[in-house]
Amino acid sequence: MLSEAFAWILNNPAEFNRALGQHLLMSITAIAFALGIGLPLAVLILRYGKLAAVAINSVNGLRTLPSLAILAIMMPILGIGLWPSIVALTILALPPILINAFIGLRDVDPDAVEAATGMGMTERQILHKIRIPLAAPAMFAGLRTASVQVLAGATLAPFIGGGGLGDFIAIGIGAMDPSRLLVGAVPIALLALGTEFLLGQTERLMFGERRAA
Repeated sequence: MLSEAFAWILNNPAEFNRALGQHLLMSITAIAFALGIGLPLAVLILRYGKLAAVAINSVNGLRTLPSLAILAIMMPILGIGLWPSIVALTILALPPILINAFIGLRDVDPDAVEAATGMGMTERQILHKIRIPLAAPAMFAGLRTASVQVLAGATLAPFIGGGGLGDFIAIGIGAMDPSRLLVGAVPIALLALGTEFLLGQTERLMFGERRAA
């Protein structure tokens, strides 16, 4: 079946590349939106304990929702197509990014913050020069988790018309065609595993010594 799936990809490169491009576009856009929302929100709630509790509990609640449920909720609100899928995937990516960033910023060594305060640094300077650099490993870990989740979650986008590699899985299931199913499933698995490996290696290169310490 794998050989049949590979042969289909070779014989239909345009259709496969279109689906692959849609899958990557959805995933990358959703991760970018989640970063644009999650990181500033983590900085904002760092100053407000009650707001932080509400925000963290809310995104923790999102973690309990299956990916398909999030996509289904978006359909009556935004309709079907690419953008509703991106919104749903952004919601899927937000919890690990926000929670990791908040915990990383909150748990910075208090001695470092106290020393910076004693040197006359403002809160903004402490944030940019102390908290964010020290919290960077936790932030990157959140990005790593979110990236893998979104690449896998985008498999379900065809259920609301988002397209992507999941189209081949849906077609394969509907037609009882395992080889067509593998046309989508194998590349998605390779994308997720490759992303996990590359981001893991990048994390070790950038923060290995700091995490070990």
